[in-house]
Amino acid sequence: MLDLLPHRIPWFVVGPGLGLLIVALFAITNQPLGASGANIQTSGLLRRGRDVAVWRVWYFAGMIGGGLLVTRVLTADGPGIRSGYDSLRDAFPLWAVVPLVFGGATILGYGAGLAGGCTSGHGLCGTAQRSPASATVTLTFLSTAIATTFALHVVTGGSL
Repeated sequence: MLDLLPHRIPWFVVGPGLGLLIVALFAITNQPLGASGANIQTSGLLRRGRDVAVWRVWYFAGMIGGGLLVTRVLTADGPGIRSGYDSLRDAFPLWAVVPLVFGGATILGYGAGLAGGCTSGHGLCGTAQRSPASATVTLTFLSTAIATTFALHVVTGGSL
């Protein structure tokens, strides 16, 4: 068991650090940091093999590899892959959770394509660039998340 990472890094360290990373990346590459952009670049590399920003492919691989590393090696509970939906599984049976997660992921992907980027791209990078479209998208997904959380709280009787 490796206990290399603290349980949680304080917000006042991570927030400014992420802000500096976004500004530095934009200053160096003139490109925003976003997960859907990395996904698009990776699929572009796999389909046609050229005309991609290679750093985004490595970023995408790092998101997957880092997640697997943390869940397999660096967690206090020991090695194992967890779904991250334990609270949802406590409130609903598996036969309901699978279509909920699949449907949510499908809607999320469609929304990211329709909005021209994901929550991290718009919420962090787009608003930092003072984009009115990104501010609108960010307000929309935050409002939707708050309403969904409230609805789940009411439907599950406070279990979630």
